[in-house]
Amino acid sequence: MDLAALLLQSQTSILEDAHAALERSHVRHYEAAGEEFTRQRLDDLFTLVVSAIRDRDLAQVSVFSRRIAEERFTQGFDIGEVQAAFNALEQSMWHQVVTSTAPEDLAEATGLLSTVLGFGKDALARTFVELASKRHVRSLDLTALFAGTQPRDVDPSP
Repeated sequence: MDLAALLLQSQTSILEDAHAALERSHVRHYEAAGEEFTRQRLDDLFTLVVSAIRDRDLAQVSVFSRRIAEERFTQGFDIGEVQAAFNALEQSMWHQVVTSTAPEDLAEATGLLSTVLGFGKDALARTFVELASKRHVRSLDLTALFAGTQPRDVDPSP
């Protein structure tokens, strides 16, 4: 089975579905940047994923994800916004693969797709965290998650 060819055959519908999903998410910076920007970024990511699957090489995924993280971080995007774009494309690609792949080829196809997108999202997140550690970013302030972890004097009476 040629997963890259399958994805390329469905490129238009995959990108339409991904764009629609991202629009439904009302991601602030992508909405502000406009439809053309958003569609082009989804297309760029799609092309990268297909190339990585075809070539069985993640080097460009790493370069791309780090560059996107640096650009979006500098532009004030929240990590969740950028992850939403990755997730929208991933969901659309997964749907196409699951509905178009023979059962005996499904494990390999989903493994390839998961590897490429998972690696890309990991590189993106690591870069965002690295950048955020150099300055305070509200979206990465985790202190609220740890409220109540410090012992307090509690009145034992009911």
